[in-house]
Amino acid sequence: MTGSPVTPPDRQARAVRLGPRSVAALILVSAVGVAGFGWPFLAPPDASLNAHTQDAPWLFAGLLVLLVAVVAATISESGLGPKAVAMLGVLAAAGAALRPIGAGTAGLEPMFFLMVLSGRVLGPGFGFVLGSVTMFASALLTGGVGPWMPFQMLAMGWFTMGAGLLPGPDRLRGRAELLMLAAYGFLAAFAYGTVMNLAGWTFMNTLASNIAFDPDASVASNLARFLAYCLATSLGWDGGRAAMTVVLTLTLGAPILRALRRATRRAAFEAPITFEDPITFEDPEKANGPA
Repeated sequence: MTGSPVTPPDRQARAVRLGPRSVAALILVSAVGVAGFGWPFLAPPDASLNAHTQDAPWLFAGLLVLLVAVVAATISESGLGPKAVAMLGVLAAAGAALRPIGAGTAGLEPMFFLMVLSGRVLGPGFGFVLGSVTMFASALLTGGVGPWMPFQMLAMGWFTMGAGLLPGPDRLRGRAELLMLAAYGFLAAFAYGTVMNLAGWTFMNTLASNIAFDPDASVASNLARFLAYCLATSLGWDGGRAAMTVVLTLTLGAPILRALRRATRRAAFEAPITFEDPITFEDPEKANGPA
């Protein structure tokens, strides 16, 4: 007696399976994003880019908007179907609604733990789109639209995508998974704050502070200035964000992970949609059956 291969019952469904084009688009936008965030350390002091310190963030912001849109379109073309779009809308709306709850209070932003859990369940491709769309929606909701918004969209896309790249998506469950997600959320919350500091640091006036970006200084000097800037302006905020992400992940993570996984199973993202031909009866006697 022979049987057909059986798919493991705990295999985690993916709302989006990344193809070669999607991966290439993600690599491209990430490379441009690294340049957009890190150009103060990548450009030598005598580079012409340093003569446009106040203009460069605007240039990269405009470029990132276009590239994030291209990535979202490419991933959508790879298989972001109606059911995945519906889930994307629900989770993005929930994340956008959660963000203002702790805004202005020591970095207590509950949105981040939802992004970690969603990226874990739905995968890196869906996670990147979700993080970017959620940050865009929350910026519109809170009026936080500015040259920093594209950087926030990209950083949150990386943040959520990273959760989808964590090991053991099909097998690791229970307390061990929650601890891994909490550790990731803790470290990624600080990483998010650090890269966002890079986006805003160059807007500071050198004459106003000795921790501002100095286009005439060496890379080592600017690195020391940037570290001092992070310690002075965002360490407490990033710590609050990281702590809340850990607490919410450990306390609410298990039921939310179960709910997200149940929703993905019922949505059956990976099940092919087929249409059967309707039954027709050409002979009236066959349609009426035997006499």
